[in-house]
Amino acid sequence: MSEFREKVRAWLAENVPGDEELATAKRFQAALYDAGLAGITWPAEFGGQGLTAAEQQVFDQESARYDLPNSVFRIGMGMCGPTILDLGTPEQKARYIPPLLRGDEIWCQLFSEPGAGSDVASLQTRAVRDGDEWVINGQKVWTTVAHLADFGALLARTDPDVPKHQGLTMFLIDMHDPAVTVRPLKDMTGRAPFNEVYFENLRLPADAVLGQVGQGWLAAVTMLGHERVSIGGFVRKRHDPLAHANLAETARRYGRDADPVVRAELAKLYAAERALALFNTRLRQEAEAGSPPGARGSVAKLAGAQLQQQAVAVAGLIAGPRATAWEPGDAAGDELALAINQTPSSSIAGGTDQIQRTIIGDRILGLPREPVVDRDVPFRELRVGTQRPA
Repeated sequence: MSEFREKVRAWLAENVPGDEELATAKRFQAALYDAGLAGITWPAEFGGQGLTAAEQQVFDQESARYDLPNSVFRIGMGMCGPTILDLGTPEQKARYIPPLLRGDEIWCQLFSEPGAGSDVASLQTRAVRDGDEWVINGQKVWTTVAHLADFGALLARTDPDVPKHQGLTMFLIDMHDPAVTVRPLKDMTGRAPFNEVYFENLRLPADAVLGQVGQGWLAAVTMLGHERVSIGGFVRKRHDPLAHANLAETARRYGRDADPVVRAELAKLYAAERALALFNTRLRQEAEAGSPPGARGSVAKLAGAQLQQQAVAVAGLIAGPRATAWEPGDAAGDELALAINQTPSSSIAGGTDQIQRTIIGDRILGLPREPVVDRDVPFRELRVGTQRPA
């Protein structure tokens, strides 16, 4: 393992660029692929390295020293790609996985709708069979990197005459199709990391289905499991102002490093960061042994969101008013405020904290399920979003 660590360390030191422009990100991912460091645990027959979670952990540890310009590939690498490996046909895997790993193609996940956020199964985007094709009409929202994506994993309703969880199908779509319209949405930081997406008579071939027709909820649960592990296991960037190491440096810079309360909170934050990292290593090892994360992905997702909130609290303790008001030209203060403003999204994106707790209670702890009144009702008889019962 030490030989692999030295390989990773040397390659990163020589190849990590200094900016995050899309062209640079693609060049970096291609170089990563050529160096044998992309898709470390993915099957070798589809462009991965076929290595173990131990090598992945080494890469994560070494790459945490850098600000890797690969965040645009997170959806594909952490969510869409693993789901295609789980459910895709051999042809789909051969077509989509290698260019995804090389960074040639960017992916997005098309689940949430204006009337179907946490309750994804209430979605209204329709896919209607027309001969050998499917015709898609509807809208998605809060779709990360849709404005840059080449392909997307779309969840649509193919049968409104069965209960809402049973009439769904997942499709792989070309985001450059003229029938797809992408409109950016700005968040409170002034950036536009996500989008609303419209489909107007988007035509797809029969082989665009991922998994089985009518089994879209299974595909969605599979992808959501990968998503929650990906979000919870996200490696902090070197310059993330909310990372323990950087908050400790901030405490020294502001003369708060001798304060016993600050030191105690920093110690708690360090322990939480390490615990989450070790938990995610365990999930990867178990997945490698044939046990997918399932509901345990919700544990990683919830722990990651709580870690962000804990880090914000520590940042406020250290910086005080400077966490929200800083001198002009103070780049560190600007970055800290931006990170604080972004943190609330960690408890929403990928499923709210409340949803994660419900999943953990139901599927891991075996607690009684919450009452559900629409489980056995055909979807067309429900009043959801803009739909009125037929």
